Amino acid sequence: MAAFERISEDIRNIMDKDPAARSRAEVFFCYPGFHVLLFHRLAHAAWHAGLKFIARAVSQTGRLLTGIEIHPAAKIGRRVFIDHGMGLVIGETAEVGNDVTLYHGVTLGGVSLKQEKRHPTIGDCVVVGSGAQVLGPITVGEKALIGANAVVLSDVPAGVTMVGIPARQVIARNRSGAPDEFVAYGTPNGDLPDPVAKVLDGMMGEIQTLRARVDELSEDVPEPEPVTDDPRVGDAR
Repeated sequence: MAAFERISEDIRNIMDKDPAARSRAEVFFCYPGFHVLLFHRLAHAAWHAGLKFIARAVSQTGRLLTGIEIHPAAKIGRRVFIDHGMGLVIGETAEVGNDVTLYHGVTLGGVSLKQEKRHPTIGDCVVVGSGAQVLGPITVGEKALIGANAVVLSDVPAGVTMVGIPARQVIARNRSGAPDEFVAYGTPNGDLPDPVAKVLDGMMGEIQTLRARVDELSEDVPEPEPVTDDPRVGDAR
């Protein structure tokens, strides 16, 4: 009975977050993000039962059918929504919390070849936009937003918005409206500051200040007397 309740919970979650979902039947039969979670739960159970080869075989079957790759050992929480999903990769030691949304092209990857914790830990209610790369044994705090195509290489505090390569914090706390409002693709509505442009604007301001100071100093320096090689000039003195 618990398995059916979990399936029903996943379908409700998808319908809540995707306005294109018109019916429960459509989600059940047509959503690869839903299908891959079913494959993963079976593979995860086989992995922890010591059936590693069977677990990998089930996982690869899910990958072939959905275009989404989740290692059998990865830990996936409840009500995880994988939207579109094609090209998404979740590594072996990754941990994904509850109510997380992941879009297509996302990688929760490792940067080490050692047998250790080498993949990210994603907190509850995080949204990771399409194409984002979250790499290494880092932690993304709950309710953080990772913008599309961002490359995250260090810990992310709870509730912040990250964009860019490498990703930089652009909003201290999410300002998307209600605290629990869903933010598609990890990008809040309205103007989103560009951290690189902000740095360049600061540099241009410094350059303009230096130019003004140089002009001031140039006005205080007397003009040098003209130099001539005419010997008559020296005789006249």
